[in-house]
Amino acid sequence: MNFEHTPVLLKEAIEGLNIKENGIYVDGTLGGAGHSKEIVNRLTDGKLIGIDQDLDALKKAKEVLKDKIDKTILVHENYVNIDKVLSNLNIEKVDGILLDIGVSSYQLDEEERGFSYHNDAPLDMRMDKTKDFTAWHVINKYSKEDLERIIWDYGEERWAKRIAEFIVESREVEPINTTLELVDIIKKAIPKKVRMEGPHPARQTFQAVRIEVNGELDVLKEAIPIMCRSLKKRGRLCIITFHSLEDRIVKNVFKELHKDCICPPDFPICVCDKEREIKIVTRKPIVPTKNEIERNPRSRSSKLRIAERI
Repeated sequence: MNFEHTPVLLKEAIEGLNIKENGIYVDGTLGGAGHSKEIVNRLTDGKLIGIDQDLDALKKAKEVLKDKIDKTILVHENYVNIDKVLSNLNIEKVDGILLDIGVSSYQLDEEERGFSYHNDAPLDMRMDKTKDFTAWHVINKYSKEDLERIIWDYGEERWAKRIAEFIVESREVEPINTTLELVDIIKKAIPKKVRMEGPHPARQTFQAVRIEVNGELDVLKEAIPIMCRSLKKRGRLCIITFHSLEDRIVKNVFKELHKDCICPPDFPICVCDKEREIKIVTRKPIVPTKNEIERNPRSRSSKLRIAERI
């Protein structure tokens, strides 16, 4: 298993967590454990809880963190269930939480996982391989309207309608089973001139299907308030995103948690009893330096936002 991983915005994320050597920290998207390794290296009496829904990631993390295994707890779970994870560990609140959202370099590079549009593989795209629902089900079972919706909403693909139509027409002849079969259909749906001008024509559709298979945006939106409420006072939540849909969710949920009143503007006095839950540390997201992008091109679109529990 070749699980190479270059952590994105590493220095900025570690600084953002404001780590205390005796604190308890959660890496909700363990991946290759690049961020986790830096967190645990700063702990003396503290503890790191690493969560990932990918069993391969947990296996790799155990190797990476083997010298610090006494300071780590690794859990196979989705980060949206952090409250359940902490309850099972008899931990009420933690000092910091890190999320590095999206598909990992390993998942993209491991051909049989079906995340990449460059390699031929079964239509899979599951981050958690113990689940049954795959990209095959989305492509072969969703209605034309639902396909158009997810490709438009999650992929921000202008040719969503044509791609959905071509998928449905093709699967009526025979099932679409592999990634390159899907790529060929997408290429046929998008005019040649458009295909030649921009990035890979399948990029946005693959992103959309992956998000749908793993419920990524719904999970993120649901998890942020839970995570903020799992923090001790002055605890930090650091979230790294890779595309505008994710970043928009983080920005908007942070805004809602920062509000101390949600009454209509025409109310003379506040009657909602809402209390501000966080301070937004980063009014604008932190982005990678030019040097980092040169070293790791996959960091190009990454953004880091930080909130602090009050």
